[in-house]
Amino acid sequence: MHEMIETERRAARVKLLLMDCDGVLTDGRITLLADGDEQKSFHTRDGHGLVLLHRAGLHSGIISGRTSLAVERRARDLGITHVRQGTWNKTKDFDEVLVVAGVEETEVAFIGDDVTDVPLMRRAVLAVAVADATDETRAAAHYITQLRGGFGAVRETIELILKAQGRWAELMRRYTE
Repeated sequence: MHEMIETERRAARVKLLLMDCDGVLTDGRITLLADGDEQKSFHTRDGHGLVLLHRAGLHSGIISGRTSLAVERRARDLGITHVRQGTWNKTKDFDEVLVVAGVEETEVAFIGDDVTDVPLMRRAVLAVAVADATDETRAAAHYITQLRGGFGAVRETIELILKAQGRWAELMRRYTE
């Protein structure tokens, strides 16, 4: 119980949600196409969650070691402001995004699934691991989602943040009244 209260306290401070892509916004599987690009599948509830996050005035971003036109398109379609792909130094990109976004580490949540995400998770006020993350990644998390990467884990995290900030009910009125 105390852990959840602490998680909600952390979530209440978030202004920027950053995440890895493969294994977080997708299930981690990559289909290589003949033209050199990749095919990925994204969950619609994660997408709608990001729309809700943006409606609440919060921002989002992706920091990924891989580069894909699909990620670029999905980010553009959803209004994801900060997209860093093909990075070999996620920490450098994390620092640069924070400067551009004008936020501190104490205002950032990061969702990861693998050990390359752990350094960023350790710096974020709210570190989230998807349910099927590696043991090391889950050990670094303040919160572990019930849902797997690519299957609603991002939406689950966004609901946690927006509920902790007292914004969820207001955003739901559009659908429930």
